[in-house]
Amino acid sequence: MITQKTKYALTSLMVLADERADSNKALRIEEIAELSGAPKRFLEHILLDLKRAGLIGSRRGRKGGYELIKDPKQVSIAEVLRLIDGPIAPLPCLSRRAYRPCEDCKDEKSCRVRAVFGGFYSAYILMIESLTLADLQQESRPLERFALPEMAAGE
Repeated sequence: MITQKTKYALTSLMVLADERADSNKALRIEEIAELSGAPKRFLEHILLDLKRAGLIGSRRGRKGGYELIKDPKQVSIAEVLRLIDGPIAPLPCLSRRAYRPCEDCKDEKSCRVRAVFGGFYSAYILMIESLTLADLQQESRPLERFALPEMAAGE
């Protein structure tokens, strides 16, 4: 489950991506808060994290504010999840970037809990790492590409 903080980060990025596509102007934090539904005080911390990660930039001055500096197709949803919430693996022994052995596990190779969670995590990570901010911007349903084909009558 993603946190509310991650939802605010994603909706703020979508607001900035839409603005980039429409007029390429920077938005003040108040405008982003209003358009994303995120509380301004909470959003300040999120935008700083996104800026430190190189996803957004800021302009000073009268026409200042925040802007998306990366192409939405280059902004990975998985990276945003990791940036805001930390590792996304269900077990520390499955994490690619924050791996550590489970404290109570004697042998990862024979661990049935790891085997079960590892199976669905593999499918999940393939899906989530292929999604970008551009996918979230589209009106269509981005996960349709992962749907199984409908079975024809009689199959």
